[in-house]
Amino acid sequence: MPAREELKNQVKVLREQLDSDPLMSAEKRDELESLITELEVQEPLEGAIQDPSIADGVNLAVERFELDHPGIAGTLRNIVTTLGNIGI
Repeated sequence: MPAREELKNQVKVLREQLDSDPLMSAEKRDELESLITELEVQEPLEGAIQDPSIADGVNLAVERFELDHPGIAGTLRNIVTTLGNIGI
């Protein structure tokens, strides 16, 4: 599967995980929503100038979600790997 398609699928999984976790704090929910929005903006930018700081933001999110939401942290790690494969 091409890396861009993989990124799209991983963002979809991340959104599903967010939607299925009603106990997540509003602060973390907002943070994850913002990150998902940033990732969705990156998806169609093939060949265009992309924001490399998105990978840094995802890495920081991994750290913040690791203890309380390990499934989400795992998906975020996969996204970091895919962003690297894309060259972001």
